[in-house]
Amino acid sequence: MNEYILTVGLEVHAELKTRTKMFCDSRNDADETRPNVNVCPVCMGHPGTLPVINKEAVKHVLKVGLALGGKLADFTEFDRKNYFYPDIPKGYQLSQYEFPLVSGGNLKGIKITRVHLEEDTATSLHDVGDYSLVDFNRAGVPLMELVTEPVIHSAKEAGDFARELQLVLRYLRVSDANMEKGEMRVEANISLSKDSKKFGTKVEVKNLNSFRAVERAILYEVDRHASLLDSGEKVIQETRGWDEGVGKTFSQRRKEESNDYRYFPDPDLPKLVIKDIPEFEQQAIEKEMSELPENKRRRYALLGIKEGDIETFLPNRSLASLFEEVAKELTEKEQVLLASNYLTSDLVGLIKKARSDADTMSFLFSATEFAELIRMVSDKKLSSRGAKDILALMFETGGSPEVLAKSQGLLQMSNEGELQQTVKEILSANPKVVQDYLSGKMPALQFLVGQGMKATKGSANPEVLRQIFVSLLK
Repeated sequence: MNEYILTVGLEVHAELKTRTKMFCDSRNDADETRPNVNVCPVCMGHPGTLPVINKEAVKHVLKVGLALGGKLADFTEFDRKNYFYPDIPKGYQLSQYEFPLVSGGNLKGIKITRVHLEEDTATSLHDVGDYSLVDFNRAGVPLMELVTEPVIHSAKEAGDFARELQLVLRYLRVSDANMEKGEMRVEANISLSKDSKKFGTKVEVKNLNSFRAVERAILYEVDRHASLLDSGEKVIQETRGWDEGVGKTFSQRRKEESNDYRYFPDPDLPKLVIKDIPEFEQQAIEKEMSELPENKRRRYALLGIKEGDIETFLPNRSLASLFEEVAKELTEKEQVLLASNYLTSDLVGLIKKARSDADTMSFLFSATEFAELIRMVSDKKLSSRGAKDILALMFETGGSPEVLAKSQGLLQMSNEGELQQTVKEILSANPKVVQDYLSGKMPALQFLVGQGMKATKGSANPEVLRQIFVSLLK
């Protein structure tokens, strides 16, 4: 199997965040659970109705194009993509064929062919009886489609691209891209060949709704193609589905070509000359765009934040926002790095335990209070163990870390006079350990310090405690 070259091209669909659907005034609401309530004669394809272009959806796609470094169209139009299926109420889908909104671009080193705008289909349900039901709430929802060049050569590379695209869509606030809700779906075009200059027969795996599914489906197809080719059989060009339960793809239909869809410009929708529409000017769109993930990576790296911490912050915007506010409160680089560590390890652990979402979490404590906690650790007023305990209380109830530390008796004792009596009592109670230390057995000192921490219920500064033990043992 190692002698074959894998080539993958991805098609990614993402539902856009707009108030209404793509060509009508029906609500665009992915959370609606009642079937067939967000519908109207336009999105149901009733005769005599006229569609109207959703300006916000067009702007969303143009933002994506700028984020990817693509070329924005001067001219665009919508086409009818003709095919018949129960989830297509009009018998055709409004899409873009010859003139996409965006051409070219790049993400994570993967070249983009095009990004265009279309309408989503309805939802077919097959979970009752021996018949199917159709929910038209999703029919007509604005749908962005991004097509990559066939330049991906591993399952991991494909998964990483999809993850990064989801981040970009969320940072731009153009889509929630929640794969569990079907707001982002990936299709992989897969081929195997022994010649790096030629593609093998292409197979498309449709509607992959998790990053894990993308990677597993590609790996499965690699094995399937290689097995067929090794045995002298041919790979059939077709569309396949993915069965997550058994970890296999299955045949759905023979692959269609573009001429099967009989594309032609929709006569009911106006052509768009982008430069003639003020809201679509590049400068106007750039002003509305927020910082992109790659920019944030570079900025955090300049602060000295570990790569693992950065990748924890990026998809969790509430956590990242808290970090940025905390960093403004701290004056020393070491404190900023310490704050990053506590946020991405201890706080993330508390969030997971509470089964909350670090991307949308609202915290009961302020950035100022968290920064105060970090300064207390940095200034040795609070031990690492004590800081973890106080953070857990702040997460549950909020409040000042110093007030909480005092109420819990966790402020570190650094006054030598207060600690000397405790040290003397421990030395008196452990003569054999004292003798071991005097004989050169250094672990004995650690034992004595541990006894001191135990006697002070963790409130002693361990370094000060160690110094007193060494001084008195001399």
